[in-house]
Amino acid sequence: MIKSLRAASAVVFLAMSVSSGQAAPLALSASGSDAASIQAAVDAFRASLGVLNANVAGSFGSGRREINWDGVPNALAAPADLPGDFFNTVSPRGVEFTTPGTGFQVSGNAGVATVEFGNLDPSYPGLFASFSAQRLFTAIGSNIVDVHFYVPGSDMAALTDGFGAVFTDVDLAATTSIEFFDHFDVLLGTFFAPIEAGDETFSFLGVQFSEGPVIARARITSGNQVLAEGNTATDLVVMDDFIYGEPSPVPEPAAGAQVAVALLTAWGLRRLSPWLR
Repeated sequence: MIKSLRAASAVVFLAMSVSSGQAAPLALSASGSDAASIQAAVDAFRASLGVLNANVAGSFGSGRREINWDGVPNALAAPADLPGDFFNTVSPRGVEFTTPGTGFQVSGNAGVATVEFGNLDPSYPGLFASFSAQRLFTAIGSNIVDVHFYVPGSDMAALTDGFGAVFTDVDLAATTSIEFFDHFDVLLGTFFAPIEAGDETFSFLGVQFSEGPVIARARITSGNQVLAEGNTATDLVVMDDFIYGEPSPVPEPAAGAQVAVALLTAWGLRRLSPWLR
């Protein structure tokens, strides 16, 4: 009986996912030895997303939001961990973070704490540099960060049309990436950040979907190493600015789609009825 009910649910999910994954993305990327090298690409991505909105609750419906980490209180910066929901509940910008690791850190401010994750290993300030002075962002215990979108200041799931990030010290090709998923967790595409030889370099990757808001989650893979004391192996990568389209509520299914799903559910249950008795 349990197996049959699960089978029916799978049929409904398939029906609701048919239109997913059809967006045509526009990717902007750049890399260089200093912040100026990527500034034009960052500004072009900002302009494509629209006007910068205030950090307040609710959705503006259009425009963009940004995170540059410098508004994080010192008490929540390195060596302390940053709560994954800070930029939705405390500073409402409509994103929450999860990771397979143990948490997140924002690097410290000069004169207050060790900068650029020198608290994790003293060599790290020589590897990384900030695009917008002076803080950086990383997961702890993993090189993966999942960015989930919400209507700012709420627990209501949202979608965005584009997301981009600045990285520092990307050394290996086809390694640092952003994967995009729709509301049904269907992969929309995987894109890789460009490399730049040397230390304290910059890379930018931004992707916008022309169909409008379709992204429910962005998975960032930063290099292939995890920041930890004594680990200086290639490829250690951390992040700076996040730039993304205004999170908008997930639209309600159209009446026709609701009827189709209901009919398909009924059909599935009817087909399975001999096993449900």
